[in-house]
Amino acid sequence: MKKNHPYNRDLLYVHLNDRDQYVLSYGIEFFEFARSLSDSLNHLLLLKHRYEDGDFNRHTLFQYVQEDGVEKLVADNVNAYGDFCWIDFEEMEALNVLSAQEIAEILYLGHIKHHLKLPFYNQLGNRFVYLAHEDGWFNKTYYRNFNDFFRMLGNVLAGKLGELKPEKTLLGIRKKKSYPSVGKEILKSLTPALKEGAVFSLKNMEQNRNRIEIPIWVIGDFSNMDDMYDEYKEASRNNPDGRLVFDKKLKEWSLLAQ
Repeated sequence: MKKNHPYNRDLLYVHLNDRDQYVLSYGIEFFEFARSLSDSLNHLLLLKHRYEDGDFNRHTLFQYVQEDGVEKLVADNVNAYGDFCWIDFEEMEALNVLSAQEIAEILYLGHIKHHLKLPFYNQLGNRFVYLAHEDGWFNKTYYRNFNDFFRMLGNVLAGKLGELKPEKTLLGIRKKKSYPSVGKEILKSLTPALKEGAVFSLKNMEQNRNRIEIPIWVIGDFSNMDDMYDEYKEASRNNPDGRLVFDKKLKEWSLLAQ
């Protein structure tokens, strides 16, 4: 995958495929995903990676990271790995009872970044399959339950806003400001747009004393993120299809449709 555009963390593209239970995204990195769903991540089975501190499972010949080691993995520079792919799992013993067929399917997932059949395994009890190329640039994530996706997205948007708009203290020191997560119900109401493929652009956001507005453009289905970026640049010349609005006084999010 040749990149023609520099990676832009202020842009968040989402394309939701509800039939096959995955989301293609640009602008959501592993540390943001893990921070947003920290209460839902168990042990991680590493399919493609360059992490050097994993444990080795003899049955699957995969490395894995135990739950208490996930934070160390999060702190690693995973977007320099190239491919970074994993599946979460609940019990250590689950790895030793995977069938040859299941191991073959999991290998295929990491290699092709697509499923042979929906990749949720009873033995593993996995909630996610995370398949990234240059983490943040191209991510394909399977969700057993899309509530996890909407919760993650709401947290990531709030987190990005806090990083972009730090507060200055009396001493002039910049500190991150904390914003409440965008509510799941607001984001769920955007499902038709997300199924088409939509961009949230913090790069183009506007604000005044009372509110912050993050524009949303519906731009279509892309797996090539250079093409997505070109389409976003074209679309951003026009009025957005909607806006996420944060009321500074009420400290509440709402959705403004165009």
